[in-house]
Amino acid sequence: MKKYLFQGKKMAFFALILLFVSALHAQTNPKVIELCKKAKAELNAKNFKKVESYLNKAKKIDSTCYDIYVIQGDMLNFSLRSAEAADSYNKALHFAQNPKPLLYFITAEEEMKCMRYESAQNHYNIYLDKTMPNCPLMKETYKALADCEFAIDAMKHPVKFDLINMGENINSDYDEYLPAVVADESEIIFTVMRPRDDKTVCVFCQSEEDFYASKKQDGAWQPRYPLEYPINTGYNEGAQCISPDGHYLFFTLCNTDFGNGSCDLYWSKRIGERWSRPRNFDAPVNTKSWESQPSIAPDGKTIYFVSNRPGGFGGMDIWKTEMTEEGVFSVPVNLGETINTEYDESAPFIHADGRTLYFVSNGHPGMGGRDIFYTTLNNGEWSKPVNLGYPINTSADEINLLINAAGTTAYFSSDKDGGFGGQDLYYFTLDESLRPTPVTYIKGHVYDATTHEPLKATIELIDLSTNQTITYTNSDPTTGEFLACILTGTNVMMNVSNPYYPFYSENFSIEKDYSQLNPYLKNIPLRRPEIGETFVLRNVFFDFDKSILKNESHIELDKLVAYLSSNQNLKIEIGGHTDNQGNDDYNMNLSLQRAKSVYNYLISKGISADRMSYKGYGETKPIATNDTEEGRQLNRRTEFKVVGY
Repeated sequence: MKKYLFQGKKMAFFALILLFVSALHAQTNPKVIELCKKAKAELNAKNFKKVESYLNKAKKIDSTCYDIYVIQGDMLNFSLRSAEAADSYNKALHFAQNPKPLLYFITAEEEMKCMRYESAQNHYNIYLDKTMPNCPLMKETYKALADCEFAIDAMKHPVKFDLINMGENINSDYDEYLPAVVADESEIIFTVMRPRDDKTVCVFCQSEEDFYASKKQDGAWQPRYPLEYPINTGYNEGAQCISPDGHYLFFTLCNTDFGNGSCDLYWSKRIGERWSRPRNFDAPVNTKSWESQPSIAPDGKTIYFVSNRPGGFGGMDIWKTEMTEEGVFSVPVNLGETINTEYDESAPFIHADGRTLYFVSNGHPGMGGRDIFYTTLNNGEWSKPVNLGYPINTSADEINLLINAAGTTAYFSSDKDGGFGGQDLYYFTLDESLRPTPVTYIKGHVYDATTHEPLKATIELIDLSTNQTITYTNSDPTTGEFLACILTGTNVMMNVSNPYYPFYSENFSIEKDYSQLNPYLKNIPLRRPEIGETFVLRNVFFDFDKSILKNESHIELDKLVAYLSSNQNLKIEIGGHTDNQGNDDYNMNLSLQRAKSVYNYLISKGISADRMSYKGYGETKPIATNDTEEGRQLNRRTEFKVVGY
């Protein structure tokens, strides 16, 4: 949430600046001293027009007075007019005979804000030369010098960045920010900050944050609409993410009288077109500290979030938890010092590839404010964060970034000139050097093969090369629809299961150049286990001319074990089949031995032999032509047939 996104040190240097100007230097003209004292008093009261009036009078008497420009710089600093403040401080340095070292530091700070990095670098170095070793600002100075070095180089090598406003159906006079989209980009949910009204609960809040959504039709975003109660309330809701399948909304709720801390994480589930009552994550995720900004991975379980809870590396850190079952979360784990610093990390966004994490930080070398970085997960370790570069990052505070599944388009909020008002939502084509691994998606619905009634089913996608779950989701119980991300360049096993139906399985390979614009569409009929019905085990594998099960087969066979364990009366026959290559006797024996291997595996997992038999059919029952390799591959299969209850 924008109002609570960055907790920390916004006013840190204001007190330092006032301390700096607390004593005025002796001047040749006492009238200038008196005018500067009056200007300083009005500055403390934030009466900026009077400050300017007194300083203008003082300039007419002596335009070379050092203190005039220090006070003027402070006034402009308070007004967030960094470029003008930097000019005033530079005049003070010019006219001062022996300026305090702190003035060089403050000047450099303002120059950083208006991206005058080379001048800031020079002033930071002068400050180091003139100040005492181990002074209070030594750490900040060295960090700022690292930022200057990075920024100077980044501006010489800008990345592609052409913002396109998302239009009047999305943006308004209010602030729009923190977008979240489903995997197929058919729906967007974002936060809107609007003025408080008579339903606003927060007593001290002058505005309220709520969720709005829009759906895309024929490539265009439709007029936005607010999410209904119980999602939007009189409290501040924001900093949300939506699961890739669109079924879960995770978000932040702040300043309530029923939460664990100032901001807590909540979740809601969509059934049909309605959202359930939001539920608090509770312990061990939510604490008395500040928890916010969730982002869910494509596996449907891992959730990244931000907290300033004890045990971190600095102010705000990025943590992760797992939803072990619906509404139950594991003990959070800090992502570690590669990502988290002694400063603030926030706004995590885990891409649909499951291994590229974008986040905001003011601790890693950047452009001077809060910059957007990315890191990749390889063999359980996060890589060194990479700054997205200029002009995506500037000296201002960047809020967050969202990347579509294909890795080509980024969604971004900005208050740049030419918008509809305040922060607007934009999108831009992401520079190729910054793109994650592209992801496509599979979309369809699950239904009863006989009645065509929609079914709730579990859809699990597994990377066959690693046996790791890519996506775990459920079809909607009302519509049967499902949506799941698939990483390109992988061999995928899909299992679809419902307790009352034999599971459906399939395997397929996703080419590296497969486009998100051409997704897999798959409708899945589930058949009831009638006697005589046969079900193909599409993810049972053997080496060529062998009958020893390959390890990749265990995942699917374990699903069969679970199904048989839940349906204790079911009796089955395991059938092995081959293509027509080779002689009949050889094929018959090979198919028999393969069926026996499956039979033995099921027994080893606790399924009674009394409920099973096995048989080899060789090449006698093809389900496709043997004239093509594709057909022969379909004929080489293992099945189970329902033979009794």
